[in-house]
Amino acid sequence: MTEVIVAGAGPTGLTLACELALAGVETLVVERLPDRIQQTKGGAIQPRTQELLELRGLLEPIQARAMAREPVGGHFAMLPVPLDCTVWDTAHPYPLSIPQWEIEEVLEERATALGGKVLRDTPVTAVEQSDDGVAVIAGDRRIEARYLVACDGGHSTVRKLLGMPFPGRPGTFTAVLADVRLSSVSDLVPKTLGHISTLTREVDDRWVMLAPLGGDRYRFTGGVAGEEESAKDRPVTFEEIAEALRIVYGEQTVLAAVDNASRFGDATRQVDSYRVGNVFFAGDAAHIHPPFGGQGLNLGMQDAFNLGWKMAAVLQGQASTDLVDTYHAERHPAGGWVLHITQAQRALANPRPSADVIELREVFTDLMRLPEANRHLAGLMSGLSHSYNVPGDHPLVGHRVAGLDPSLFLAGRPVLLDLAGILPPDLDATRAEPVDGLPHAILVRPDGYAAWAADTNPDLDTLTNNPCWSLLQGSR
Repeated sequence: MTEVIVAGAGPTGLTLACELALAGVETLVVERLPDRIQQTKGGAIQPRTQELLELRGLLEPIQARAMAREPVGGHFAMLPVPLDCTVWDTAHPYPLSIPQWEIEEVLEERATALGGKVLRDTPVTAVEQSDDGVAVIAGDRRIEARYLVACDGGHSTVRKLLGMPFPGRPGTFTAVLADVRLSSVSDLVPKTLGHISTLTREVDDRWVMLAPLGGDRYRFTGGVAGEEESAKDRPVTFEEIAEALRIVYGEQTVLAAVDNASRFGDATRQVDSYRVGNVFFAGDAAHIHPPFGGQGLNLGMQDAFNLGWKMAAVLQGQASTDLVDTYHAERHPAGGWVLHITQAQRALANPRPSADVIELREVFTDLMRLPEANRHLAGLMSGLSHSYNVPGDHPLVGHRVAGLDPSLFLAGRPVLLDLAGILPPDLDATRAEPVDGLPHAILVRPDGYAAWAADTNPDLDTLTNNPCWSLLQGSR
């Protein structure tokens, strides 16, 4: 019997499939679409997500497909001050730009190489729960599993089948996202993929962000200020994109082709619980928010990195179900915080700002030039400052652990590190050289966060009672 069914073969679902298959969990991904959509979509991988991918050896193949980009930081509300992540002790301080379908291809290749299976053209049409598991009707199959994880997007079929509310606030605008080709361009069209503030132009009530993808290819994002969210289902036409380009970039900018196009809105919603019985929610199925700062794809993939190792540990009898319950406890607040900061950006980034908002932008821009303010926002937007409320007295517990060899985590298991020879030999810890800024001994979770730490006189009872300790023993 399949142990876990994952609904949705986007970045969140495929990341989860990689994590589960790495742990030896029999995993099946069901995807309603027959083929992967080759659209750039959300293709910004933030520094923290890059760190997590590196822990599993997935960053290098993704970097190999990334688009050429200036080494410049991310943004807050598209204001013209780059966010500086170099102060956060990371090897990956700049966002990585890559089309979403390329990310999915790398992840699917890894998941299937590890034994995971992906079924396309297999929509979920029914979900039945019992005390022991879940049964799913997908395509012409009835599939039983211990758990189902809904990673099937903002319009989640699983969420609707279970009758789950999706509370929040409706959107305030609709915009177009398209991959286009231009036969000629004016001098106003950006030539390199730099900071977002250099890619965006506003003329009257039109705004367009044009990102060069190489050759004649560009990613077009744009709209008309004040267009209602109700227009989201209207088909995108060649002429409306061509007209927007003429108005914003001049008559010399000529649209040659539209490879694909869709509309999106800026609604903000989050399910009340990331777990309902034996069904879990991750990615856009759990939360949607305004598309500011390249947060969505990263939030979903980080959901998957949090859930995967916990679910595997429970299924393999190495932890009680209490561990998988911490998924909601840790990731629901993380999602809520992203909803909070993206809504704040919506006000600042309004393409038709009031006089008060214009003044607020100037004040906020000046604040972003202050090192401490910039560091704070960089940590939020990159995910590098995020931490979990994990029991423990040491200040590092619950925070990401920087400066370690990422190859220690390729197996997706916890790692106990003795950096100063303070642990008894029979604990069989990994001995390593001291690292500046890190305590003398650390138990690091599979997702790179500290589960336990000590500088001197380590509390071994607290260590051996930690859930990650049981996982560590089971992996030996």
